[in-house]
Amino acid sequence: MALLEVSNLGIAFGGLQAVDKVDLRLEKGGLYGLIGPNGAGKTTVFNMLTGVYKPTEGDIILDGVNITGQPPAAISKAGIARTFQNIRLFKDMTVLDNVKVGLHNQIKYSSLAGVFRLPAYYEKEREMRGKAMSLLKIFNLEDEANQLASSLPYGKQRKLEIARALATNPKLLLLDEPAAGMNPNETAELMETIKFVREHFNVAILLIEHDMSFVMGLCEEIVVLDYGRIIAQGNPQQVRNNPKVIAAYLGGE
Repeated sequence: MALLEVSNLGIAFGGLQAVDKVDLRLEKGGLYGLIGPNGAGKTTVFNMLTGVYKPTEGDIILDGVNITGQPPAAISKAGIARTFQNIRLFKDMTVLDNVKVGLHNQIKYSSLAGVFRLPAYYEKEREMRGKAMSLLKIFNLEDEANQLASSLPYGKQRKLEIARALATNPKLLLLDEPAAGMNPNETAELMETIKFVREHFNVAILLIEHDMSFVMGLCEEIVVLDYGRIIAQGNPQQVRNNPKVIAAYLGGE
């Protein structure tokens, strides 16, 4: 069984069919790309997979469980985490606290323990801090743990957002334009980070990206959207040479 099976997925906004008849099959531990021209429907697909939008048709099956139309919190708990095109950190919180937020669905104590600061509260807080620091070390962010997230340079903010997503212990990680705004050195470092994340956390990754060299050099399989429909799917070489893909990006027949 595939980790994620999407069949006939679609959504309409009024009279506009934004995404239509999208089928996806992602295997456990795979590294996939979702590409297409601006307005092709890529982020809309992400929003349906994460419960931000409720599909008007189709099914989303995660690890054998139908999660179609579930709210974001339920989908996060089921095992899908994401980052955003525009970084959405809690910028007035510390780097450490941003990652601890991602642990909310794993480490719990009663309201009574929290209000009265009972031993169970301190024990869980220590456990949460330890897990968060372990994640920060993986991304070389442990030295900035007590700094405000807003004080980090852009590339490190991207890494922090990925670390926070991984804190939810996902089966599938969705990255929305992770290389946006990065310089070539940061982009190369990010590629290695994503490879490490896939191997170290045994998580499947689906990413949206406009940097074609980034996608072609990283992803094992690529899905191409145009006007909300899949026009091509395959390995980087197959996609690169597909006439429909070339026409979608460059125009012409």
